[in-house]
Amino acid sequence: MWNDFKAFAFKGNVLELAIAVVIGAAFGKIVSSLVENIITPIIGLIMGGVDFSGLAISVGDANVKYGVFIQSIIDFVIVAFAIFMFVRLLGRFKRKEEVKPEEGPTIDSKEELLIEIRDLLKQQNTPR
Repeated sequence: MWNDFKAFAFKGNVLELAIAVVIGAAFGKIVSSLVENIITPIIGLIMGGVDFSGLAISVGDANVKYGVFIQSIIDFVIVAFAIFMFVRLLGRFKRKEEVKPEEGPTIDSKEELLIEIRDLLKQQNTPR
């Protein structure tokens, strides 16, 4: 059982996934900070200082803070757009590997191919 676990846990894909999760969490914090501390205040200034997070309705003893929900949606859209732009930028820098076709014997015509196949079959069928 231990060997099976080691084989599973230390495969390249699992390690790459773990690294991606850690880096993704760190990147998420950076993007969230960017949105919360830089982009949202700028958008608030552009929109005349509107802050949705203060909007709420009191229903009986409950205080429904729908403005926080609206602000979370706006933050999500900004974060998603920022990540989209980052991934798009990385895609431009990533070089695509060109697949080279295997070099084999070049055959000019179908007739030559058939002759070659015939000769190979003769060689295989001749007694040794």
